[in-house]
Amino acid sequence: MNETVTPAPSADDAGPSSRDSGPVAPAAAAAASRRGRTPTWLVAAIAGIVGLFYAYAVWNAIGNLVATLQVFADAGLTLNALGWFIWIFAAVFPLIVWGGAFAIGYRRAPHELLLVMLTGLALVAVFWLNVVAYTTLNSASFLG
Repeated sequence: MNETVTPAPSADDAGPSSRDSGPVAPAAAAAASRRGRTPTWLVAAIAGIVGLFYAYAVWNAIGNLVATLQVFADAGLTLNALGWFIWIFAAVFPLIVWGGAFAIGYRRAPHELLLVMLTGLALVAVFWLNVVAYTTLNSASFLG
């Protein structure tokens, strides 16, 4: 007398349809998006390791600002507004590029994040070469 009754499949059991608007469809989409997501530790590791090279660019710019101020102070000169702008922007620019590269790449695959961060680093390197060339060839233009 112990019979097991299995319910007959309904139209809702046939699978998702375009008229499904219940909480199951968004939950399934959220679960699918979490599966392909890069782990936070990997994003932090890539951004941190490449970020050390960006930090070196900032450190180098600040070091050159201090060295420039010392050399000009020994000669009795100082930087004008253009000189301050060049060296301060040379220190801030790598931070801006790192932030932009991170914003573009942190939701992407790990290799894409790495490529975006390295592309930003290449941009910082080209900018740094421009700053060095300009300050070397036109040092009299930013003396006060």
